[in-house]
Amino acid sequence: MTAAEEKLIEVNTAISKILIGGQEYKIGTRSLTRADLGTLLEMQKDLQAQIANQDSHLMDNTYLAVFEGR
Repeated sequence: MTAAEEKLIEVNTAISKILIGGQEYKIGTRSLTRADLGTLLEMQKDLQAQIANQDSHLMDNTYLAVFEGR
């Protein structure tokens, strides 16, 4: 399992906890706030893209050179 896949599991778990238990909760007199849902969703999207691109070697080690003035 890659680092991106492991991070995606953690992000998905955090998102699930927010969806099930809410963004903020109290235990006695203490108030706790979970990570920002919007930030987690962005991280999820980025990690999913990284994982999808791991299998694609279409443009790996490819460089672009532009020669002007010929």
